[in-house]
Amino acid sequence: MVGDGFAIRPTSDVVVAPADATVTVLMEESRHAIGLTLDDGTELLLHVGLDTVAMGGEGFTYLVKQGDHVSKGEPLLRFDRDKIRKAGHPDTVICVVTNPAEHAAFSFPTGGKVVAGKDAVAHRVAAAVTVQPA
Repeated sequence: MVGDGFAIRPTSDVVVAPADATVTVLMEESRHAIGLTLDDGTELLLHVGLDTVAMGGEGFTYLVKQGDHVSKGEPLLRFDRDKIRKAGHPDTVICVVTNPAEHAAFSFPTGGKVVAGKDAVAHRVAAAVTVQPA
């Protein structure tokens, strides 16, 4: 509903920056999500778990402040996977492009394993070029 994106089943308890960006939104009461604006203006929402807002921030710790500029691979958010599961929620990490109309389209590889801060999780799709006959 918010935009195109992808989900990752985490093997650790830290969400890292997928690219160089500025931290633009923090959910201070629930600490389960973070908004980033990449250096090219693309806006991302990183969201830990499903329905985890109901946890009221229990088990979530921000490692950055709003306005911070972060580098690819930099830790942003720590979460307690056991607390999330005990609360009855999956700990899936979701990343959504929230302003897709303003930027090039992305493709999202699926089905593989990725290493945080190392492997690409999205690729820009080149704009289609129409060639007019001479």
